[in-house]
Amino acid sequence: MAHDVVVIVGSTRKASINLKIARALAALAPASMALDIVPIGGLPLYNQDLEAAPPPEWVAFKARVKKAAAVLFVTPEYNRSVPAALKNAIDMASRPYGDSAWNGKPAAIVSASPGAISGFGANHHLRQSLVFLNMPTMAQPEAYIGHADKLFDDSGKLINEGTETFFRTFLAAFDKWIAANAA
Repeated sequence: MAHDVVVIVGSTRKASINLKIARALAALAPASMALDIVPIGGLPLYNQDLEAAPPPEWVAFKARVKKAAAVLFVTPEYNRSVPAALKNAIDMASRPYGDSAWNGKPAAIVSASPGAISGFGANHHLRQSLVFLNMPTMAQPEAYIGHADKLFDDSGKLINEGTETFFRTFLAAFDKWIAANAA
């Protein structure tokens, strides 16, 4: 049976480079993994007052994360950190305190940017949160995708063979990581 992997994309733009990367990863995933991109743009802002009666979007998102075997984060970098929508999704699924949907889920991070730094800051900032959330996060291979705007054609298809090869290697390593760290 394939590992059920929730893919959380930090950017909510329709033409997001990171969404293109997530779709490319889903298309390249080995048969032992099923990658499901779960949108986060429609989640309300986290507010502790909502914990008593969480909105349906919150309940559905948290349930989907809980059901998954693992989580793959694909994110850009905003101001040397993760986008607000991603932080919001992380906070929502971790609450109320003591009932985190993230707990124990194996994780991996891909950060991408049109720039040369390739989301390095976001990648490492996100890792800090994942440590607190008790998510064993794959260390190698690291996935920093620079100049990511040059990797796709006008239809969003990945056109860089070297990146495709790297994505396959990354996914194979993540598949082994999930098996080794399954709850």
